Amino acid sequence: MVPLFFLTSIMRKILSLLLIFASSITFGQESGTSAGMNVAEHSTVVLNNIYGTIPLKNLSDLKIASLDLRFPNSAAFDSIARKYWAVVDFRGDTIKTSEGFNFMHMKLKLYNTVILKLSDQSTINSALNHFISDLESQTRLIIVLSGNGNTLAKLDKVKSPVVWMKLKTPEAASVAAQVIFGGVASKAKLDNNYGTTFRKGSGFNTDKIRLGYSVPSEVSLSPNFGSGIDAIVKEGIAAHSAPSAVILVAKDGKVIFNKAYGSHRYDGPVPTKLDDIYDMASVTKVTATTPSIMRLYDQKMIGLDSLISKYVATTRNIPDKSDIKIKEALLHEAGYFPYIKFFELLKPGEMSKDSSAAYPVKVADGYFLRANYFEDVMWPVTLKSHGGTRGKFVYSDISMYMLKEVVEQVTHRRLNEYVMNEFYLPLGMQATGFLPRNRFDRSRIVPTTENDNWFRDMLVQGYVNDPGAAMAGGVEGHAGLFSNANDLAIYYQMLLNKGTYGGEKFFNPATVDLFTSRQSRVSPRGYGFARLTEAEEKANKGYPSQLAYGHSGYTGTYVWVDPKYNLVYICLTNRVYPDDNKTYGVSKVNLRARVLDYVYEEIIKAQN
Repeated sequence: MVPLFFLTSIMRKILSLLLIFASSITFGQESGTSAGMNVAEHSTVVLNNIYGTIPLKNLSDLKIASLDLRFPNSAAFDSIARKYWAVVDFRGDTIKTSEGFNFMHMKLKLYNTVILKLSDQSTINSALNHFISDLESQTRLIIVLSGNGNTLAKLDKVKSPVVWMKLKTPEAASVAAQVIFGGVASKAKLDNNYGTTFRKGSGFNTDKIRLGYSVPSEVSLSPNFGSGIDAIVKEGIAAHSAPSAVILVAKDGKVIFNKAYGSHRYDGPVPTKLDDIYDMASVTKVTATTPSIMRLYDQKMIGLDSLISKYVATTRNIPDKSDIKIKEALLHEAGYFPYIKFFELLKPGEMSKDSSAAYPVKVADGYFLRANYFEDVMWPVTLKSHGGTRGKFVYSDISMYMLKEVVEQVTHRRLNEYVMNEFYLPLGMQATGFLPRNRFDRSRIVPTTENDNWFRDMLVQGYVNDPGAAMAGGVEGHAGLFSNANDLAIYYQMLLNKGTYGGEKFFNPATVDLFTSRQSRVSPRGYGFARLTEAEEKANKGYPSQLAYGHSGYTGTYVWVDPKYNLVYICLTNRVYPDDNKTYGVSKVNLRARVLDYVYEEIIKAQN
């Protein structure tokens, strides 16, 4: 292969376009069919589930290992399982003796949940049966078995749950994983007697408690649904709207489209992947700060009419800030100044290339801000700022600076710690959080800019793009959150479910309805959430519905929920790359809006 640096610029552009479709696709869309998924769902039987182990709950307490003993389509099973929680796979195809299983038992010591994958090709002997008994006595065990039902007879003494399917297809492997995690409900029963334990008619009903993963035709959409999205995104990348994109569409509780496009950088060698992590920008407002306020409201620890100054003492003696209510900040009607360019306040000597006690705040690789800059400079400037527009809708980041202070004062916890433990981990959101470079390799994080021309003048990858949030230490109420498409789909499906997900209740249904419905006399907005705009309403396309809500992010992110259509839509791009679009100019392709229009049009077409 010719090294990339020898290619001409024209050849590099051709390569860039080819990379548009060098993407990863969810299993159901890549090789599954509606018929295959349907047959698999109706023939997967759950046995020995007397204690309700399946579907798994309380994911954040689980350390899960998946052990393959000649299970067909093991990779398909694990890829779906990992969408729900971290699953570490082990292979034991060649193990047949007690010595081998004892060694494997030692390797599994750090896992409190083991999924043992078997088939009618597995060697089920006394050594394996002893291994199974050993695991059952010390950990939570789930057995997945595919193929001839007569193999069940060899598992007569197993006490742990068994998920059995006759089929040995990728669809069956996918469904088995979804049944275990509650993405698919199981109602199937045994069609025959298998040994002395598993009798005809046996089988436990299990519930669907999480997102499932399927294909467009399963929700009555065209099997070619994805081709229209492909065309729009291809046009957008070619027009330099963004070098990368990940699109996810969930309908009726099922992810029916999830695809990654392009590469991390224009003409770059790193193709975009489904689990890539993006800078959420203002999507932080509705995925971190607003839900924190919702939780505290649910717990009656704050009221929407409560004064911010009750919690943020430094605002009490400031005339235009002392009597502002929490709900005014949520509606962007508090009269706060829209956006303060804190980076323009920097003076020589306040930044350093080296970390030290004097320069502890990392704003990029090899770039540090002096200690206490937020308290000494940013917060006093914030308090002195005047918007003068109280009672009018003026979108303001300062609203969320204030609400972050409210959350931290009431909970006595940092915002990033609070949302991680109250929402993200319990929901099974594995990539979401602030300060992603503390948890993930840089290669997993899509670069936001090649040359941040606000104040860093360097590559920004894994550090928040917003200057104010970066200078505040990477954790703020208006920006700083990073996430991926699957995690966001989980969170917004929870909201679509009126606050319940995975068998846990995160919000009261009335609270979700309150915050996501129109609450303003001067704008269509809810508390924190954007809704159908007046322009969209006048356009009268038939969509979005009056129930829809979501938010956009400056970096190119977008989340949207429409209860009327049972829809969750996620669009992630790094549209400001390489330098806030100053190199390529204003994009002519609005990816996130055009794809959403297409999704609505296809849904409405299918309903008519």
